Amino acid sequence: MKNSRIEHRVISDLIPPGSKVLELGCGEGALLELLVREKEVRAQGLEINEQSIYKCVEKGLSVLHGDIEEGLSEYKDKAFDFVIMDRTFQELKKPAVALDEALRVGRKVIAAFPNFVHYKARLQFFFKGKVPVTEALPYEWYNTPNLHFLSVIDFFEYCAREKIRIEKEIFIGNNRRIRRLPNLFAEIAVFLLSRGGLS
Repeated sequence: MKNSRIEHRVISDLIPPGSKVLELGCGEGALLELLVREKEVRAQGLEINEQSIYKCVEKGLSVLHGDIEEGLSEYKDKAFDFVIMDRTFQELKKPAVALDEALRVGRKVIAAFPNFVHYKARLQFFFKGKVPVTEALPYEWYNTPNLHFLSVIDFFEYCAREKIRIEKEIFIGNNRRIRRLPNLFAEIAVFLLSRGGLS
């Protein structure tokens, strides 16, 4: 997908070379591979799907089999410079617990998710009366992995309530950055987050 390519570029731009990175739900390792190749990061992935892990290993990536939902107790506090949750946040049963754990083990967290109230989705709801299918939301209602349907505004409010610092936010739509009215025009939201006084 076009937006996923620019999304990976945006995430890569947030990470300094040589950083220690953990990606939660890394899939087949496309983003980790990019970061290792271009940023020479010390990368590790955590993935539940065994077939995806095999694909990662074929690419020479270090990926462990694990379930984000069960926590990250095997990792020490601030063990990583960055923890990435790229389109995994909304697929979890307990996203708040996973984000809290990510903020514990990472100095910074990059969370990227589809904006479920993007104008294309709104139009499909209104005119078709159906669950929307868009580039950022390519699944039908019966096969979607998404369990939570959040918007940019929802995430801002959640971070404020939980005292999570938003250091940077970047919005993507139509294969470009969106600078105005992101809750309406952004298909993908990317947030750089931290907790407490740590930078």
